[in-house]
Amino acid sequence: MAFVTAAITVSADGFVAGENQTAERPFGDGPAGELHRWMFETPEENRAEIDANLAADAYIMGRNMFGPVRGEWDLSWTGWWGDDPPYHKPVLVLTHHAREDLPMAGGTTFHFVTGGIHDAFDQARKITGDGRITIAGGASTVNQYLAAGLIDQLTLNVSPLTIGAGERLFDGVPPLRLEQTGSRAASLVTHITYRVLR
Repeated sequence: MAFVTAAITVSADGFVAGENQTAERPFGDGPAGELHRWMFETPEENRAEIDANLAADAYIMGRNMFGPVRGEWDLSWTGWWGDDPPYHKPVLVLTHHAREDLPMAGGTTFHFVTGGIHDAFDQARKITGDGRITIAGGASTVNQYLAAGLIDQLTLNVSPLTIGAGERLFDGVPPLRLEQTGSRAASLVTHITYRVLR
């Protein structure tokens, strides 16, 4: 059986992005753009967590995480990450608009799935077998998989700031029982890992 993880950066008040996300402000208004300082300003201090985020055999992400475009696809948009995205494995992108597979440098191929979260999950299981699937975000996608009971391990990277409004983790998710299995404080973030109890 595949092992399913999610790791997501949140503010101290539980938001993963602010309001009014655009291509110029991918995390929205206010201080939300500072959420991921820990990744870019102190990567060596957080190398274990960054490497763990990229250790899956397949990834699932929402369309909002892939890019800011809504409605029909702008085929010139190939994601936030340039020609060589960091995943280097298959990435299933949830969307309501069909698009051909998008192979990128380094072994990443984006597959666009219009059948919903269970269809994407079934495709990821066919790819990984008993390997590891990571639900890569954003908040809505992680929330849907949590609500469906399909995540085994959840890591919160808590940044020391508040945002106040926007996309919040756990919105619409029924109450969960979590068992803390690890935590580590760094200079710009605290990493907390939970096992999601069934």
